[in-house]
Amino acid sequence: MSGSRPVVLVGQPLLAPLLPILRPLYDAWPLWEDEGERRCRDARAVVWAGEFPLAPALLDIMPQLGLIACFTVGYDGVDLMEADQRGIAVTHGADANAEDVADHAIGLMLSHRRGIVEGDRLLRAGLWIAGPERLSHSMAEARLGVVGMGHIGRAVARRAESMRMQIGWWGPRDKPALPWPRSESLNALARDSDILLVAARADSGNRGMIDAGVMDALGPDGLLVNVARGQLVDEPALRQALRQRKLGGAALDVFQQEPTPADIWADVPNCVLTPHMGGATHEAVARMTGMVLANLEAFFAGEALPNRVRPD
Repeated sequence: MSGSRPVVLVGQPLLAPLLPILRPLYDAWPLWEDEGERRCRDARAVVWAGEFPLAPALLDIMPQLGLIACFTVGYDGVDLMEADQRGIAVTHGADANAEDVADHAIGLMLSHRRGIVEGDRLLRAGLWIAGPERLSHSMAEARLGVVGMGHIGRAVARRAESMRMQIGWWGPRDKPALPWPRSESLNALARDSDILLVAARADSGNRGMIDAGVMDALGPDGLLVNVARGQLVDEPALRQALRQRKLGGAALDVFQQEPTPADIWADVPNCVLTPHMGGATHEAVARMTGMVLANLEAFFAGEALPNRVRPD
């Protein structure tokens, strides 16, 4: 501990805006700088971007660590079992950005299915499409299959219902209280959908779950939308399916590697891509900041953590 204030480390440069917020309260340091590394032995808490792997070797040099406060909603980069065995609590951003991600997911569907992005490109190129080339597909009565019915999946389903879409879903665990029917399998959901939305939480057991078989089931008229995690989709298989027209289209906000290399998408047709911005709103960031502060305050006061996550 430095002075009378507990040492709190901030894990990634993208979280640097938190430092001036934390420093009036804690002895806060950026882990990516030398001084931050020197403070590891005294660190009581670390604020972490949950999609980044947190290596056991880093935990080894933080013997006093008691809290990993994930700024993000996702915490798939943190091994919950490892943390629990070390007596380290883990918190996250709960559903802070679920509504914003749901808005973005609907936007991706509209952009692709109604040709909005392509229309913008054509107009700016001096072209004006007319006749049959101008036709797109209605959202009403389209069959939306949601993979993962957590906060985001439910928020999207509610929006889709108001657009008169037909909703189905699949997840590894049944949720009888939901008003929408659960498919018998992921492949069955894809087969019965016009649009397949990936909104599942990533873990070690579902990497690449959206594989070539799922894409084949979705088919040459189907649209795959991913606002969850890039590793849930077999990206090489996806690019091949799009090039071979075995899959109708893709609208992606997340990628296996981020930033994703632009050149690997240059010759891939029928896709709309955004740079992991679905939950990046001023309002969501403010909510996540508040959650981090609340979890840190509770931890250092010895109180129950508002947004703790535990291993299954």
